Amino acid sequence: MEDIIAAVGPRLRHFRRQRNRTLEELSNETGISVSTLSRLESGQRKATLELLLLISRAHRIPLDVLIGTAPLQPVARDDRTVVPLTRQPGRLQPLKMIFDPDRCEPAPRTHPGHEWFCVLSGKGRLVLGEHDVVMKAGEVAEFDTRIPHWFGSTGEGPVEILSLFGKQGERLRIRAKTR
Repeated sequence: MEDIIAAVGPRLRHFRRQRNRTLEELSNETGISVSTLSRLESGQRKATLELLLLISRAHRIPLDVLIGTAPLQPVARDDRTVVPLTRQPGRLQPLKMIFDPDRCEPAPRTHPGHEWFCVLSGKGRLVLGEHDVVMKAGEVAEFDTRIPHWFGSTGEGPVEILSLFGKQGERLRIRAKTR
């Protein structure tokens, strides 16, 4: 319970920023002062049910999603099903992706961030710049998402991928001792 309460402030900030809203805009819509909203987001003030309901209504999201108690639900997107693996907003987002074998035509794109993924099962295909690579279970790729890229199924069957994505370009930090 303490973890859920501690995460409320960062979640409030995450949802506000995700919607490109300022504290002033949210204040005008909810009637909650900018100062109170700021203290809620920074964790300096505990949220009451009344305040959370106003913020939830303003963002048009259910209260359980706003505070992070909703069960994690898979989301179907075009050629894949995406399963979020954490409720915590943060710099690195872990996802499990299952790609449909029927939609495997590459459409490379770019966006800010950094991606790391591991093929869990099946055969995956990674198109990265001028490279086109087939990857098997256990193989890993890491790349800057500003390079034109696409990944999905080879068409031979579904592929499951574990992905860690950093929207701001964060990279994984590997700490290991060599022998």
